[in-house]
This record gives sequence, C-alpha cells and structure tokens, in this order.
Amino acid sequence: MDIRLTPTILPVESNAKRTEDMKNPVERAARWRGLLRSTPVLFVVLAGVLAVLLVASCVVTVQLVGARQDTHGRLLATIEPLANASQNLYSALSVADAAAVTGFISGGIEPADVRERYLAALSEASDHLVIAATGLTANDADSTRNLTEIGRMLPVYTGLIETARTNSRIGNPVGSAYLAEASYMMQSVLLPAAQELQTEGVAAVEATQRAAVRPPWVAIGLLLVTVAALVAVHVLVSRRTRRTFNPGLLVAIAAAGSLLAWLLVAGLVSSDATQRALEQGAQPLAVLTESRILAQQSRTAETLLLAQRNTTSAYDGAYEERITRLGDLLERYGGPGTSAAGAAAVDRAQAARDAWINSHARTTDALERGDYAAAVVLVIGPGPDESAAQFTALDDALSTAIEESRTELRDNESRASRTLSGLVPAAVILVVVALVGTGFGLWRRIKEYQ
Repeated sequence: MDIRLTPTILPVESNAKRTEDMKNPVERAARWRGLLRSTPVLFVVLAGVLAVLLVASCVVTVQLVGARQDTHGRLLATIEPLANASQNLYSALSVADAAAVTGFISGGIEPADVRERYLAALSEASDHLVIAATGLTANDADSTRNLTEIGRMLPVYTGLIETARTNSRIGNPVGSAYLAEASYMMQSVLLPAAQELQTEGVAAVEATQRAAVRPPWVAIGLLLVTVAALVAVHVLVSRRTRRTFNPGLLVAIAAAGSLLAWLLVAGLVSSDATQRALEQGAQPLAVLTESRILAQQSRTAETLLLAQRNTTSAYDGAYEERITRLGDLLERYGGPGTSAAGAAAVDRAQAARDAWINSHARTTDALERGDYAAAVVLVIGPGPDESAAQFTALDDALSTAIEESRTELRDNESRASRTLSGLVPAAVILVVVALVGTGFGLWRRIKEYQ
C-alpha cells in the first residue's frame, strides 16, 4: 500500500510583520515624547507651576503679615503697658520711701500732706504691682521673681515704717533704727527689684520693635517672582497661539501685581513707622525713665543724708554720683534744635536739676556748720528755691517727657499696625482671582487643541 505523507506547512510570520511589532515600542515612546512636548501639555505644566507660586505667595504673605500684626498688637496691649507699669512701680516705691524719711525728719507728727503722699504712693505701688504681673507668662521667670520679691517684702517695709513712726511720735530714739532698717530694705531689695523689672520691660519693648522693623522681604521677593512668571507665561502663550492678549492671564497679572504693590508700600510704610517708634519713642523713653530713676535716687540719698546728719556719709557720695549721671543723660538727650519727643520738658528738667544742685550745696553747708534746722528747711521746706520744689519740678518735667515719648511710641506702633490691616484678607482674595484668571486663560487655549 502506497502511503504518502503530506507535509504540514506551519505559517511563518513575515519579516515585515516582525519588523512592525519591533517598531511599536519605539513608536509608542516617540508618540509619548511628542505628546509631552506638545503645546497643551506645556500649558498644563505652566498652569501647575503658576498655581504653586500663587499659593506659596499667599501663604507666605498671610503668615508674615499676620505675625507682624500680632507683634504690634502684643506690644501695644501687653509689653509696653507692662514696661510703663514697672517704671511707675519704681517711682511709687521711691516716692513712698522719700515721704517716709521726710515725715521722720520733720520731727514729731509729720505734716498731713507728707503722710497723704506716703499713703498715696503705697496705693499706687500696689496698683502697678498688680498691673505689672498681669501679662507675665511661664517664660518670664526673672520678672516673676522680682514681682514676688516686691510683693513679699513691701508689707515688711511698711511695718517697719509704722514702727519707726510710732516711736518717733513718742520721742523714742529707737525709731531712727527702724527707719534705717526700712530704708535699707527699700534701697537694697525693693527698688533694685523694681529697677530690674523696669530694665527688662524696656529691653522687651526694644527687642519686639527690632523684630518688626524689617520689611517682609521674603513675601515681597516671592510675589515678585510670581508676577514675573505670570508675565513670562503670557508672552509665551501669545507667541504659541499667535494672539496678542490673554484676558485670563492679564487678570492674574493685575491681581498679583496689585498684591505686590500693596505689600511693598504697606511693608515699607509699616517698617518706617516702627523705626520711628524705636528711634523717637522707645530709645528716648529708656533714657528718660533712667533719668527719672536717677533723680528719685538722688532725692532719697539727700533725705537720708539729712536723717543721718552727716555730710561725710555714703549718702552724700551717692547723691553726687547720681546727680552727675543724670546731668550727662539730660545733656545727651536735649540740645538746641532737637526734635526728640519731650525735648522742651527735658530743658525744664535740666534747669530744675541745676537749681537743685545749688540748694543741695546750701544744705551741706548748713549741716557742716551744725545748723540742722536750716538744713531741714532747705530739704523739705515749701519755698520755691528749696530742694523739695526743685525736685518736684524736675520729676514733673521728666514725667511729662516720658508721657510724650510714650505717646510717640504708641502712635507710631498703631500706625504701623493700621498700615498692615486688611492686607491678609486682600492677599487671599487677590490670589484666588489670580488663580481663576490663570486657569481660565490657559484652559481656553488648551481646548483649542482638542
């Protein structure tokens, strides 16, 4: 039997098909590259970049401006009032001590006005002690310690003064010992604590102002980059689409440019106001408060000198040292043609200081020749040429200068804060407008390629 086997012919792929299959990945990659390089994709990428820049500009602007406003608000609401309360606390304690010594050297029952001045000063000290403690936080350890020390020792001081007063009224010589102990406590514990508290308050005011004096350059720079990017994208889109203007992008440029201009002007004006508050408010205020403290220290030294009846005691040297330092500060602060706040009051203070020095010289002369009664009249007498009147004129002039400098500080700080008001919500609104304009302007061009 003849059996023939018919060979099975398997289908063989043509070389052309294999070549076509091999080319598919290459073509697909090429097509993807072409798509990625296409104008619609470019516009989508540009839209994303602009959105990131606009959102970042908004966030940075809101954070920096909000922080700056919080700084101004905190300074006006807590930091500066606490510094002022500390200065007034020192003044009240000093006045109370001087009044107590004045009542003692008056002999017998002290004059009613001296007693009233002593009690009023203690009441004022208590008020300012509470005010100074109002805004303290856990981080204000030194201030808390000083306030606690004053609050703890003030009742002890008043108790010693009352004991001295009682013994003096009945003619018991031990009263002078109680007075010396009370004055030592005031000079070594209470007043140094109050002065340290006042120094910390002044330093906090200046540090806060220095932190807010520089314009928000980071936000300004970021907005400048954003506006430049919007302009560059508008030029690119105009060239690609051969259309001169893109309304959406123009709206975005106008919104971002408006925010940049607003931030630039407001930032510079606010920084200038803060700088003025620092230079014409905080710095002069520090000098004036130190001057007033020196004047009160000089007055205390003078009254204690009279209580000791000894011109060779340490109190006379303390008076000379502090009154000289006071003159140096007033000389540097004032001067012809100065525009510093309180300059006229400082001129009056200088004149009162000079007159006080002359009166003090007559007091020491009276003590040296043993005329204690004349010395008492020169120190606490009511005459216009005597130490009490000159010190009062000096203290009143410095108090006026302090209030004028404080007003200058607070007015400029308020102006700095008001200049920034409204900028935060405006930044959000303008950036939203810019985002909408960018999306609308680019989306219309992208749709043309579909």
